[in-house]
Amino acid sequence: MTNKLFYRRVSFRLLPTIIFLLGVSITSPTLFAEDRTNSSTDTSTHHRLHFKDNGAALVNPGMGWTLHYYSNIITNYGSRLAPSDTLDDFPGLSVIYLRVPWSFLEPEEGKFDWSLLDTPAQRWIDKGKQIALRITCCESWMRNATPKWVEDAGARGNRFTVGKGLDPNGPYWEPDYNDPVFHAKLDKFLAAMARRYDGNPNVAFIDVGSYGIWGEGHTGSSTKLIVDEAVKIKHIDLHLKHFKKTLLAVSDDFIGTGKRLSRHPITDYMFGKGVTIRDDSICVRPPPRSWYHAKLAGKFWKTLPVILEHAHYGTSVERKAWKDGTLLLRAVEEYHASYMSIHWWPREYLEKNRKAIDAVNKRMGYRIQLREASWPKQVKLGEPLELKTVWANAGVAPCLPGGYPTLTLKDSKGGIVSVHVDENFDVRNLQVAEPEKAPTKTRLFTLRIAPEYQDSTLRPGRENRFSMNIAPGEYEAFISVSGLDGTPKIALPLIGDDGHHRYPLGQIKVTARD
Repeated sequence: MTNKLFYRRVSFRLLPTIIFLLGVSITSPTLFAEDRTNSSTDTSTHHRLHFKDNGAALVNPGMGWTLHYYSNIITNYGSRLAPSDTLDDFPGLSVIYLRVPWSFLEPEEGKFDWSLLDTPAQRWIDKGKQIALRITCCESWMRNATPKWVEDAGARGNRFTVGKGLDPNGPYWEPDYNDPVFHAKLDKFLAAMARRYDGNPNVAFIDVGSYGIWGEGHTGSSTKLIVDEAVKIKHIDLHLKHFKKTLLAVSDDFIGTGKRLSRHPITDYMFGKGVTIRDDSICVRPPPRSWYHAKLAGKFWKTLPVILEHAHYGTSVERKAWKDGTLLLRAVEEYHASYMSIHWWPREYLEKNRKAIDAVNKRMGYRIQLREASWPKQVKLGEPLELKTVWANAGVAPCLPGGYPTLTLKDSKGGIVSVHVDENFDVRNLQVAEPEKAPTKTRLFTLRIAPEYQDSTLRPGRENRFSMNIAPGEYEAFISVSGLDGTPKIALPLIGDDGHHRYPLGQIKVTARD
């Protein structure tokens, strides 16, 4: 599920010229500088560079901002965006969140209208982004979030008035979440949905949205009926039955609202099944009641991405619960969150919260930093080359997708000459810490450029040594965090992205073998 950013290619050979024109020396600490103070490295034979985080917002797998394009009501909040406006200027936007009632997707039994999801989804998938989904069965603004034909088939339910609860004359209807007819129809719908979305690399996560008003996992704003925990687990299991590959998420309100807990039987069950937690929602109330379940998330964040949804921005401001936006960063820190919602009209949200957004981007999820790199200026073909690197994770969560430092050599035309993956070091294992206190990991990686392979059988008159056809010469060295096959997968906060998340280190001279 790797996201690809289409940055403008910048050749390393042009960097000195570009930087000179900008009035910045190549040795400026804002880029990198050759260290002449460490006596342990002979700078006459080695390059040694220090790198500084460039502060850029990164779009990476398993983390980022999630835009509520549909927030139950499908006119909120993407309807003001032109079809061509994919918010490319929103820093760190990685996921488009589509939350809609079941009845919109299956208005007649067995007849589906997926275009409601596919249309906005394709706008962002074309840009290398992902989607996330929640399909709801009860709403506070329409009667039949669950399709009317389900009720007509015999599914039981109750009418309600928002704020009052059960009301035989209420305008809205909530299904009996344990009703067998409701379960059978929902089961078939989820099967159809899973055929499209389970294991789909364009889908970041899917919420268990079939229980509770707005799919939030509670009845506090609907019938106010108490639902047995075993019924809630049935809804989790129903999703697990069909979604075996894609990450599932469950609202913290499944355990009840307003309870400050560090664990609960339902969340223990979720965790054991690989289902993550999302908080619906933070910043609904003013401090000190801005959120309740940061400790509950403590069980999840080391192995699963934690998702945060804040209250509708405008409503939160009206309630004086938003303050200056700094609560977002505080919540990210306390929950070790990997995702944060954009729960409002995105252009207004960006304009009024840019400072908070920029601060969150430097901590949310993971942020893999290359701090130092050193390597010999010259090496013979087939001889050992030792690459020394120093790494850190400046985010609040592990790099759950994982990745391996990779050295790539390119020729003067940008052609890939040689690729070497340090498969014994996974950046997922980098530890996280408080801001500016991330521990570093030093890695020594020994590789050979075009090693020789010898045939064990002597063949008179024929060469019995074999190697890649790499000519001696000057090459550009690039660093990346890649999959085991050498394909870059993680964006780094470094300058010079070649368009595929490889970043320039410098030159290396490769000489002929003996």
